[in-house]
Amino acid sequence: MTSLSHAPSEPGDHKKPAGTKALRQWLMQGMPESSGKRQGPHGRPDPGHKRHAWWRVMCLTGLDYFSTLGYQPAIAALAAGVLAPLATIVLVIVTLFGALPVYRRVANESPHGAGSIAMLERLLPKWWGKFFVLALLGFAATDFMITITLSAADATAHLIENPFAPKFLEGQNVIITLVLVAALAAVFLRGFKEAIGIAVVLVGVYLALNLAVIAVAMVNVVHSPLLTTDWWTALTTQHGNPIMVIAVALIVFPRLALGLSGFETGVAVMPQIQGDPGETEDNPKGRIRGAHRLLTTAALIMSTFLITSSLATTILIPAAEFQPGGAANGRALAFLAHQLLGEGFGTVYDVSTIAILWFAGASAMAGLLNLVPRYLPRFGMAPAWAGAVRPLVLVFSVVAVIITLVFKADVNAQGGAYATGVLVLITSAAIAVTLSARRKKERGKMIGFGIVSAAFIYTTVLNSFERPDGLKIALLFILGIVVVSLLSRVRRAFELRATYIRMDEAAMKFVAALDEGAIRIISHDPKTRNAASYRRKLNHAVTVNEMGNPRDVLFMEVIVDDSSDFETALEVRGVVRHGFNILEVHSSNVPNTIAAVLLHIRDATGLIPHIYFRWTEGNPIFNLLRFLFIGEGEIAPVTREVLREAEPELTKRPWVHVG
Repeated sequence: MTSLSHAPSEPGDHKKPAGTKALRQWLMQGMPESSGKRQGPHGRPDPGHKRHAWWRVMCLTGLDYFSTLGYQPAIAALAAGVLAPLATIVLVIVTLFGALPVYRRVANESPHGAGSIAMLERLLPKWWGKFFVLALLGFAATDFMITITLSAADATAHLIENPFAPKFLEGQNVIITLVLVAALAAVFLRGFKEAIGIAVVLVGVYLALNLAVIAVAMVNVVHSPLLTTDWWTALTTQHGNPIMVIAVALIVFPRLALGLSGFETGVAVMPQIQGDPGETEDNPKGRIRGAHRLLTTAALIMSTFLITSSLATTILIPAAEFQPGGAANGRALAFLAHQLLGEGFGTVYDVSTIAILWFAGASAMAGLLNLVPRYLPRFGMAPAWAGAVRPLVLVFSVVAVIITLVFKADVNAQGGAYATGVLVLITSAAIAVTLSARRKKERGKMIGFGIVSAAFIYTTVLNSFERPDGLKIALLFILGIVVVSLLSRVRRAFELRATYIRMDEAAMKFVAALDEGAIRIISHDPKTRNAASYRRKLNHAVTVNEMGNPRDVLFMEVIVDDSSDFETALEVRGVVRHGFNILEVHSSNVPNTIAAVLLHIRDATGLIPHIYFRWTEGNPIFNLLRFLFIGEGEIAPVTREVLREAEPELTKRPWVHVG
């Protein structure tokens, strides 16, 4: 038995220029780094890295989740008016009884940080599954990109509205936001490692300050019964009886969906969680238990803050202050911090909010840098530079600048786009766990998760109709990802795709028996396995190519399982069928697999193998398309081209015969 951990040689290496320009070297620095290795959401840490207690990792999640308190109460008040507290209660119910059970299940089934997208990839195989994953990546990119721009815009609002801020900053929201985005890009271009220790400090201070502000605000609410009465009167006057109030709250709560933002990140950071001593990656029970605690604790903390902050801000802050240009627009809790606790405390609150919002943008950038390489290169759908950090940082930064300019750094305007990305990811997670429960024949859970899925589908559709900006941005991301992915797949069509090649004992005996002269192999279609088809193929090859003794000939059959896969591990089995010795291998395509096996046989035996084909019937363009999408088609010339790319030295290249 022999094996190779990688394909014998990489295609196209001989075409690389001897000298590389300094700019290209700088941009491509870190290129060999494996996908998903960077810290942050969707990052896979090195096996020997130090893991952390679940509550510390929760603070990493909190950079995204808890930082929404900087703008969520103001957006809720502007979107739902006096209904904001009741709509927030609906949001909390959906959080605790919908999103939380869904993501606890995701943590069970995807404990390595890949999240719900990986679940759907497993549940929806082949090309439709790949395109579905690409679509979800578009919405995930929307989520992360809007996190960057929205957080920067809200940090700008907190900076400008601070009473100690220089007057010349007023009205410069777009410029300041662009500066913050540029600073974020500069940090990542120099090199950035997300530190959980910093996240713990930022989140701990921020939550403590929010607790102080909300506690004082609620005391003021209790001591101001007139304000509470005015709010309740306005609520019942505008919407009538309690049933109508609840009905309207159910309708408007999708506008508050920003408060659901932390769940996907919560499962994405699971590899950072310390598990039980001695547990394995195949059965990380301690890590899963820690993730459950993380998700539940974060949801309870956020739910408490959401309800109390919405109630306090809606009752204590005049409605006019929430409007564009108002002092509470995008910064409701900061408004109360200054008003109730003084300018000194308010400034400390502003600094803390700006810090956590900027760090949330850094977390989102890290998420993007891990998410894209996790999937696209494995699908064969990423250009070579997508494996390097700096080109991706530049691309994402340019997109962030465009989004900032289009939305004019308006926090409220970006809320709908952010909510769309969040809701689609949660909806996909709910659908994934529903399909999982169905596959495992868990009828009760399937019905329960199905109801949750229906609720999130309703929320997503309603939000997309009311605020289509997020859908438009996501569709642009999806279009860009699909176009780049397909072009990359075509460009990489002639690469060796074998990540691992192993021949079993029978296969090696077949090859070892041919220890003198050439190793002659006939390519055979596994769809026709009767004795007559093997004899016919052998007789044709012997007649056309003057092969010599036909008893020394092997057959090779490639069985295509999922042509949408790009890289596959090859297990070559030796089988005897109708008296003929056959090398059988399962793969995602035929010609690239044949080329990889031929090179492996050459390296294992020191002999140059010969492969024999018959010309494929049909239109060559149609056959080429068949090769690109179903892994078959124009086999002989493609095999020769793959070998030519992989082995530039003609005397070492396996022979390809066609007749």
